[in-house]
Amino acid sequence: MTDPAGPPGPLIGSGRAADVYALGDGKVLRRYRFAYSCTAEAGLMRYLREAGYPVPEVFAADGPDLVMQRLRGRDMLADLASRPWRVARHARTLARLHDQLHQIAAPAGLRPFGPGGQVLHLDLHPANVMLTADGPFVIDWSNASAGEAGADVAMAYLIMASSDVDGLPSWLVPAAGWLRRLFLRRFLAAVRDDVRPHLTQVARHRLKDPNVRPSEAARLRRLAELPAAEPGAEQAADGPGAQKPPHLPGGHP
Repeated sequence: MTDPAGPPGPLIGSGRAADVYALGDGKVLRRYRFAYSCTAEAGLMRYLREAGYPVPEVFAADGPDLVMQRLRGRDMLADLASRPWRVARHARTLARLHDQLHQIAAPAGLRPFGPGGQVLHLDLHPANVMLTADGPFVIDWSNASAGEAGADVAMAYLIMASSDVDGLPSWLVPAAGWLRRLFLRRFLAAVRDDVRPHLTQVARHRLKDPNVRPSEAARLRRLAELPAAEPGAEQAADGPGAQKPPHLPGGHP
């Protein structure tokens, strides 16, 4: 694979958990900064690609290193920030990507997220959809699990409804709340599965993510009508996926 002692190429992206390097020849390397095996993630991406789902091609996986197809474009969140008039179109696209994914049966061995046998992304929101000349691609499969489709939709809804959005252009800030609400309405109207039966379970799971900020946790609790937390409660909690690596905000360059 690559030399873990030094960068393999130009750094083109960085998130909370990993860095992305250009390797040339249409490839990138995503390298986690901590001990983590990408083998299962790579295997699922290959499975989904064979099923016709739009994911980057995987070339190699070794420990914390994942070599993938480089996608030319930008993520849906960045596109919304520069072209907010596309909000309805992008909401429908995200709903379609959810519906398409949830038609795929989970492969054997995929970790469970409650009952059900569909593939769940559990982080499928605009920052993890890359818009390219060949159409949208879904990235960052580190949280993928098997379960009920509605749980995946509920996770996307809660992330989009509760998360802080950093780095917005100043001209867009006054309208950001209205655009978020419009996007969520259009998304929920277009997607097939109902979020309501899953909000409590999914919110409790989301609250265990150490990357969730206090302001975001407070919104999650209001959305799911959960009681106020005791200090440190989310950090101490365990359950499905509590030890998984955090997602990469901002997508995959």
